[in-house]
Amino acid sequence: MDIEQVKDAVDELGRTWIAFQDENNRRTGSDQAALVKMNARMDQLEGAIRRAERGAVAPVSGPAYGAEAKAYFEYLRHGTRDEPNSSSGSLTREEMKALSVGADPTAGYLAPVEFAREIIKSEIEFSPLRAVARVRQTSRRSLQMPKRRGTFGAVWTAESAVRSETEGLTYGLEEFPTHEMYALLDVSEQMMEDSEFSLEDELQQEFSEQFAVTEGAAFVTGNGSGKPEGLLQNTDVGETVSGSAASIADATGQANGLVDLYHDLKTGYALQGWWLLNRATLGEIRKMKDSQNNYIWQPGLANGVPNTILGQPYLEVPDMPDVAAGATPIVFGDLRRAYTIVDRISLSILRDPFTQATSGNVRFIARRRVGGQVVLGEAIRKLKVSA
Repeated sequence: MDIEQVKDAVDELGRTWIAFQDENNRRTGSDQAALVKMNARMDQLEGAIRRAERGAVAPVSGPAYGAEAKAYFEYLRHGTRDEPNSSSGSLTREEMKALSVGADPTAGYLAPVEFAREIIKSEIEFSPLRAVARVRQTSRRSLQMPKRRGTFGAVWTAESAVRSETEGLTYGLEEFPTHEMYALLDVSEQMMEDSEFSLEDELQQEFSEQFAVTEGAAFVTGNGSGKPEGLLQNTDVGETVSGSAASIADATGQANGLVDLYHDLKTGYALQGWWLLNRATLGEIRKMKDSQNNYIWQPGLANGVPNTILGQPYLEVPDMPDVAAGATPIVFGDLRRAYTIVDRISLSILRDPFTQATSGNVRFIARRRVGGQVVLGEAIRKLKVSA
């Protein structure tokens, strides 16, 4: 038997002996005899190691086998070894014998953690304007719709009077170009192979969310150049000035400005109207009252009936501005008649394994083509805060 075989046997016996010693510390009597026999057996094995070392080749560097064997058996028997410690200069018996999951080298590797197949994500906010606007699909680069630009007026006449043409009826074309947005992401091939998740499914969800965020912002504030036109940018949309300086409430804290905005629209638009505002502005409105000291915000009283402001539903749009001097934090009106969204390509994802192959990456390119613009400015109106 060579020294390595002996040491392997000692390792196994040592583990048994340590467990036995821990148990023996709680016992007395005849068990002490077994402990004596175990120590004698350890002495025999120690002698075998020393005999084996005399016939073995001396190590190139490091301590002699005799010192190593002595320290080795000291550790097996007493759980101690001559190793510095920051406090006492050597490790105590209890420190060397303790196995805990708090440290990987002792027993932490034997207590693995559980991996949850779920990703923690923060909330992604985007403008839900599609819920109230008109949405159309096209298979061409743009969409055209006829629009009445002027109309005639009817006139009274006598029974036999000469009738002349009533002029003024004109039509035109409203064109909706579709604009493109994209996202590009490189993922390593090893990540694709080793991930616990389906990365392609995860990326598809991420692309969808971020495209919704980007287009939602354009539907509110886009300038129409290479992107959709926003509600707040169209010059045909009128505005009502409300409140005292930097506030949507008037000097007495009431909501007269909102009442004015509601009645500045034609009845047909107001009856189908939606309030668009962000959450912070909604918080301000929920505290406002009318001249009879009634809250203008009212909760829906039946299942499926939305909460209302002055009797009309509202939509939280995070891209709407906050209340500030000169800002336009609220839009009200018939959004279905006022704003049209045109989809050309909803979502296209290209998986390209070649372009970045020499870098060990797979390239994902996502695209969407969408257009949007105000088609009937008089159907909505903005509330502008006093400066």
